[in-house]
Amino acid sequence: MQKLFYVIIGATPKGRNTEQHDVFFGIAENIKDLIPEMKAFWPEAKGKIHLDEYQEVKFVDGFKLKIIPRNKENIETEHLFFINHGCYKPNVFDEFHEKHLMVGKKMSEIIRRVKKTEFYKTMGFTNAESHIDDKYGVDIDDIYKVEDLLSVETKEKFSIILEKSEIENQENETNIGYFSLKSLK
Repeated sequence: MQKLFYVIIGATPKGRNTEQHDVFFGIAENIKDLIPEMKAFWPEAKGKIHLDEYQEVKFVDGFKLKIIPRNKENIETEHLFFINHGCYKPNVFDEFHEKHLMVGKKMSEIIRRVKKTEFYKTMGFTNAESHIDDKYGVDIDDIYKVEDLLSVETKEKFSIILEKSEIENQENETNIGYFSLKSLK
């Protein structure tokens, strides 16, 4: 059974002074099957990547995710969005980020919801407000439909279907820590 995996990849590519991070989404039966695709996703790291966290995404916003073979007749009315928004803290030399997965029909709907999150409302200060990035009046560089972030090959093979779910425990198990590629099972 195919699953959607949401991964934070870390690496220090040649020429970088600090560890860098990026988000990766892939579809496979297990996380280990995605290793070649993750390496191809970040070629500048020359395979020297690790995972800082990952999860199999089963539920988001009261919806259950299903991965099905791509079919031209699949018409999704709801979409899975990835949001990464940043903020600053007074006297702290860093930018902090919070990431969300949200389900909605349009990006404008997701932006309204992000602006209601505790992180967005409480982080930042005058001249350093919490932000998303520059479209629709907010910083939107880091709001994407997850299907747009999948590799070309994966998009050609699979569709993400979202079905309303009444299942009570809708937690996605998150694996947090330093995971070398060799340690993945």
